[in-house]
Amino acid sequence: MRRVRYSAPGGPLFLEEVPVPEPGPGELLVRCAAAGVTLPVVRKVTEAPEPVPLGGEIAGEVVAAGDGVTRFRAGDRVTGLCFGHGYADFALLHEAMASPVPDGAEAVDAVALVRSGLVALGALTAARPRPGETALVTAAASGVGHLAVRLARTRGAARVVGAVSDPAKAGFVRSLGADDVVVYGDESWGEPADYVLDAVGGDLLTPAIAALAPGGRLVAYSSGGGTVRAYDLLVGAKTVTGFQMARIARERPDLYERWRRELWDLFAEGTLRPAVHGLFPLEDAAAAHAAVASRGNLGKVVLVP
Repeated sequence: MRRVRYSAPGGPLFLEEVPVPEPGPGELLVRCAAAGVTLPVVRKVTEAPEPVPLGGEIAGEVVAAGDGVTRFRAGDRVTGLCFGHGYADFALLHEAMASPVPDGAEAVDAVALVRSGLVALGALTAARPRPGETALVTAAASGVGHLAVRLARTRGAARVVGAVSDPAKAGFVRSLGADDVVVYGDESWGEPADYVLDAVGGDLLTPAIAALAPGGRLVAYSSGGGTVRAYDLLVGAKTVTGFQMARIARERPDLYERWRRELWDLFAEGTLRPAVHGLFPLEDAAAAHAAVASRGNLGKVVLVP
């Protein structure tokens, strides 16, 4: 089978031929039909001190199951988070991280909706939204951000603002249902927001906090770091909450599963449909990474083995 890897920090990415792996206890062997590309994985290629497996969300058909697997069997369609090599023709997925792909949904829908949607929905829940509030979403055109824009509306936001790096993205973000779009370098981000969902971090934290109304809440779920000045919080009685999806998956599997069901219910209703920026074959994994690294994507970037 083929899989994508790299041999030194910074890449380049290349294809190699390796044997199809055997599922161990509790594992599923999945023939990959789609694999999502995320900014944290893209960053690992350049930032990790040693090469790491290129994993993430995958979707496809179960072809074999290891000892102890009880929920799935060969022929089932599943999606889930792969911690090993996910950019491949076949990948190993632990049963605990797998969920069924319902009828009427394709593998690309699954990788574009489930993991990114879980992060968006989790960050939104952490913001404790109330009906009638104004929501501001940074990285609003990204794989997670574009779903957060739509989900904020389902949770009762009266006004949704998308923040983007490039004004060329404004039309796409408005098509998601955003009432307004601001660009990171703008002097003002318009009317104050009751809560901000921030996927960027770094230097953007300061203007994001400034965009909050008194008593406003910022939820940070970025891997981009950054520093918050206590004075900026004190003067407006504002708060910052960190959100990490891995912690929910590990410590609150009941909540993780409930959010998954909610996402698929919204998908079935037609209320929540993920946007896909592009479909890339495995041999073009470097181009897929470049699209995400440049923040040029409009929606989810997906590899299709």
